[in-house]
Amino acid sequence: MGVGDLDRIFKAYDVRGVVPDDLDEDLARRIGAAFAEWSGAPKIVIGRDCRLSSPDMAIAMSEGITSRGSGVVDLGLASTDLLYFASGSLDLPGVMITASHNPKQYNGVKFCLSGARPVGQESGLLEVRALTEQGLTPTARAGVVEHRDLLPAYVDHVLTFLDPSRMRPLTVAIDTANGMGGLVAPAVLERLPVELHHLYPELDGTFPNHPADPIDPENQRDLKASVLAHHADIGLAFDGDADRVFLIDEQAQDVSGSIVTALVAKSMLAREPGASIIYNVICSWTVPEVIRENGGVPVRTRVGHSFIKQVMADTGAIFGGEHSGHYYFRENYRADSGLIAAVVVLAQLSEANVHLSELLQPFRRYADSGEINSRIDDQHATIDRIAQTLSHGREDRLDGLTVEFEDWWCNVRASNTEPLLRLNVEAKTETLLEEKTAMVLELIRGNANGKATGKRGGS
Repeated sequence: MGVGDLDRIFKAYDVRGVVPDDLDEDLARRIGAAFAEWSGAPKIVIGRDCRLSSPDMAIAMSEGITSRGSGVVDLGLASTDLLYFASGSLDLPGVMITASHNPKQYNGVKFCLSGARPVGQESGLLEVRALTEQGLTPTARAGVVEHRDLLPAYVDHVLTFLDPSRMRPLTVAIDTANGMGGLVAPAVLERLPVELHHLYPELDGTFPNHPADPIDPENQRDLKASVLAHHADIGLAFDGDADRVFLIDEQAQDVSGSIVTALVAKSMLAREPGASIIYNVICSWTVPEVIRENGGVPVRTRVGHSFIKQVMADTGAIFGGEHSGHYYFRENYRADSGLIAAVVVLAQLSEANVHLSELLQPFRRYADSGEINSRIDDQHATIDRIAQTLSHGREDRLDGLTVEFEDWWCNVRASNTEPLLRLNVEAKTETLLEEKTAMVLELIRGNANGKATGKRGGS
């Protein structure tokens, strides 16, 4: 196994690649052995998504783990947040076989330590990579595989984040895109006073209806039609491994991750007044404003789950949110769960007894660009050039470059895995947003090597 091959699949937070070209069963076996050796755990929990390659990948991963003497707790089919729950409740490291929202030919591996603690480049993934490249021989005694069904316990856990007896009836449309949301979401929602309209509930790793990537507006089209057709109170779109959720209001309008973060933060602060709430550098100004207005302490951090989970541990924060649709809860072992975020929003919607668009109107304060990616060869030089041009603003380098002014701000970050610069802009008016976005894009792409790769992100 060459160094270049591993460089291609070991990302900042996980392993991901095309099967079998980048990632095959032999490599999964080696990675399993490496993770068992590095973690030193007596047992490791394994879950898998419904991709066609996942059963064989999970078997190979299990063989690698047991070859080093560690046992395996096999959950079978699972969402990523179910795997995190298992890791937290059993206090064991975990391995999730998934490629999340990527196309069907991909697969991958997400790791966590006991208590659902994150594993990334700065917290062990580089060591796992080195052991994978080295290769490990089997120990004298192999570990044992046991099978556990933790879905009922997980459903009970999710429902602790609201009081079902206080909820009014709601009409809910969901699209699980043939992914793992089809396993966990109905199991929770059937316990609530909900009339459910479920698109593409079958677990099908070919994703025959549309990609399991709801951040792409095209993949939300069917859900929006369902919301309107059934006069639903809310639409919920889950990605392939169901750790992220995206919201649609009753008018079939997008709800950005920042607005969801603000709404959930308000709810969590009602539970624990004065608590700290984590948000990342590309969240809207709305988020820290709402946290302060509700008596909380806003704590700003870098983008990415490993950073957020660490800062949550350091500060004792009750909740953390990302603009990208990841929502983290202290009482969920600081792990992210789209399903928990969804039920918290349902509880808020029920209590308010108004349309979702009305509930969210106080949080719609600014105009934002969403994330705009540009293919740039010399990312750091480009960021420095932008900093020089915008030197009259308030600058920080917590994650890439953020520059704030009285009526707008921007963040420019280099991708961890690709030659991309990611731009987010927010402003007090749509007109100012268009003007400043065009100006910063010209700074990014003004040299010959700048090329647009499209716009991603919430409204």
